[in-house]
Amino acid sequence: MTTEKPTSGRGQRELRVRVKTAKGRKLSSTLWLERQLNDPYVIRAKKEGFRGRAAYKIMELDDRYGFLKPGARVVDLGCAPGGWCQIAVPRFNALGQNPKKPVGRVLGVDLQEVEPIAGAELHQLDFLADGAEDQVKGWLGGRADVVMSDMAAASSGHKATDHLRIVALVEAALAFAFDVLEDDGTFVAKVLAGGAENQMQTMLKKNFRKVANVKPLASRADSSEKFVVAMGFRGREVEGGQGQSTED
Repeated sequence: MTTEKPTSGRGQRELRVRVKTAKGRKLSSTLWLERQLNDPYVIRAKKEGFRGRAAYKIMELDDRYGFLKPGARVVDLGCAPGGWCQIAVPRFNALGQNPKKPVGRVLGVDLQEVEPIAGAELHQLDFLADGAEDQVKGWLGGRADVVMSDMAAASSGHKATDHLRIVALVEAALAFAFDVLEDDGTFVAKVLAGGAENQMQTMLKKNFRKVANVKPLASRADSSEKFVVAMGFRGREVEGGQGQSTED
């Protein structure tokens, strides 16, 4: 591994890490590692103590739409390695550090084990397994104000297959949100380019007052991911009506 020398004078930039291809390592792996080491959000996350660049995605979305409020309850699906929970804990006042504001609750679920985060309740669970939703409801013990999902399936290398997998995850998260959200609650989920599927967009607009499809600055330019932010849940007995849609 080597580093380029910085330029001098005005326009000076940070050192750029170059990774040499090691024996047994594929070129694609080398390029991925080099991109990670030079990613400004990855570098920033390490400096600021966050577990990954994803923290800045939920930070930007909340800064724009303001759904992480003190005293609220959130379920974070696909929470590993924990960046979203790290942002949610102080914004929900889950540790009660601000005595003037209500104390919220952060519940995280992931297929992988997640290192503990102060103020967050973390569980290892396959959310798509039979009975998983009931387990999460049991841990929650009531309604949620926010359901957010950063769930992602392992890449197969086949775009059509990967698209179907991510759609299945979003649909599962949305079905859970419909079941547990408080009236006026918020649903946030990762989708692919183009936003949620047309049928899902129709469902979101019917059941939420505002629906936005956003690509945060922290998402890589070459990534196909976007995030849907649906606010103002109308309740579980919606039979009709139209929501307000915004495209960002």
